[in-house]
Amino acid sequence: QVQFVESGGGLVQPGGSLRLSCAAFGITFSGYAMGWYRQAPGKERELVARITSGGGRINYADFVKGRFTISRDNAKNTVYLQMNSLKPEDTAVYYCRADQNVGVRSYWGQGTQVTVSS
Repeated sequence: QVQFVESGGGLVQPGGSLRLSCAAFGITFSGYAMGWYRQAPGKERELVARITSGGGRINYADFVKGRFTISRDNAKNTVYLQMNSLKPEDTAVYYCRADQNVGVRSYWGQGTQVTVSS
């Protein structure tokens, strides 16, 4: 059974930091690119950052460049998103997503709420 367990969300003041984690179960983690997406109320889900299966290629949305860092630990089947210098506009539900390298399978995590407010 495929399952993703996300953690690390919460309430933080502007300028603060959070670290999100997404642990994957039931897939061969090293065979998937991993991404973090977010969805704010009334808006479409958007890509935040993405990392290839071996970690050799990383892409960031322009609105997080220099503030967020995506990483992965294939030994722990986990992908991380370090978020620094958080802004109120970063408030959203953050989702991890797995995309199979060879094949068409994709999976979403359940989401974790991030709220940036004073």
